[in-house]
Amino acid sequence: MKSDKIPPIRDVFSSKIGVIAAAAGSAVGLGNIWKFPYITGVYGGAAFLFVYLGFIALIGLPIMLSEFMIGRKSRSNVFGAFKNLAPNSPWKYVGLLGVAAAVMILSFYGVIAGWSIDYIVKSITDSFAAKSPGELESMFFQFIERPILPVFYQLFFMLMTMAIVIVGIKDGIEKYAKILMPLLIVIIIVLDIRAVTLDGAKEGLNFLFHPDFSKLTADGVLSALGHAFFSLSLGMGTLITYGSYIGNQNNLAKTALQVTVADTLIAILAGIAIFPAVFAFGIEPDKGAGLVFITLPNVFQQMPGGFFFSILFFLLLTVAALTSSISILEVVVAYFREELKIKRNLATILATVMISIVGIFCSLSMGLFKEQTLFGLNFFDLLDWISANMLLPLGGLFISLFIGWYWGRKRVEEELAKGSKLSRGLISAFIFVLKFIAPGAIAIVFFNGLGVF
Repeated sequence: MKSDKIPPIRDVFSSKIGVIAAAAGSAVGLGNIWKFPYITGVYGGAAFLFVYLGFIALIGLPIMLSEFMIGRKSRSNVFGAFKNLAPNSPWKYVGLLGVAAAVMILSFYGVIAGWSIDYIVKSITDSFAAKSPGELESMFFQFIERPILPVFYQLFFMLMTMAIVIVGIKDGIEKYAKILMPLLIVIIIVLDIRAVTLDGAKEGLNFLFHPDFSKLTADGVLSALGHAFFSLSLGMGTLITYGSYIGNQNNLAKTALQVTVADTLIAILAGIAIFPAVFAFGIEPDKGAGLVFITLPNVFQQMPGGFFFSILFFLLLTVAALTSSISILEVVVAYFREELKIKRNLATILATVMISIVGIFCSLSMGLFKEQTLFGLNFFDLLDWISANMLLPLGGLFISLFIGWYWGRKRVEEELAKGSKLSRGLISAFIFVLKFIAPGAIAIVFFNGLGVF
């Protein structure tokens, strides 16, 4: 078992606020802005929210805490963490799942983030003015199918991500997380205030919060379970990597709870920003890219002050993407640094170049290579499907089994005793969930993603 002493060359977060800002930034991403509000409304509003919060508490929080423990105890990257804590065993390959997931996710994530940057430019130049919904839809698809401009914005976003990560933990990731997260919160609150003051906003709030249990189908429950898991950035190595930079004085249980609450609140605030505005103008809400890049520009051009709020919204989207992308890139950089013994500057550049090249193919698969498919999916959708339906659930499953069955109660108690006082009853419940509840729930998510159910 590795010593708890932090190697002198290893950077660490310098403050508890820095830990929370960075970890919450990792969890808060594009899914909070466009996916969570929509599925909440579709599956019964407050009824879905109640089930979702239950899964967050029962599954998401224990897995997050497990990742933090693995990272802090090992003081290593996601691959090295399992290699150090379970030497001479196959557990180290769980870490490789995390590295692979990080590469795949950031490859297509950077493409979407690039779209949001383009839409900041479109907002500033008032490109949505006087366009019909059909014209806005054509604008979006004509843009993503172009071979040059989407790639340019994707590379620009990856350069921003690289510029933060290359500086290090304290002076890069922590410093900018402490700037970007408050900025994100301020922007979303301003958008919320504008949205709820629109005439007709009440219908949008009802869409989100009115408990309609007739809409809470089995598919809705599975969606709540899946989103509770994926919303917190679990299973991809980011929280293990960030956990390795957390000092022993930090209360890991409290940190995990604070990050979980922050992620959930921001998702709810995003819904408050979006749906009152959508319903105020009688526009049918859509999901995913359609909601963000087609429906909302239609809303903004009709809204008083829409020019200003359009810029703010796409800035919000970009900031949310950036807080997540720096954590995902750090997974790969830490692996390169510690396993391949490459200095941080070169490791960051190599990781960024590698992921950007894969991302270029993701972008081109929307247009130039859209006829090239595998299992009916273009390259972008294939990476999304593999990471979301295979790598992340498997990563979360193995993390749960590792802490619940391999590590055991004694080591859990030792790690949680640092900087905190957790009752024996809570520890017993935590281990029970990891042994019996979480593996079953994650297996359901996994097989549902494969289309078994």
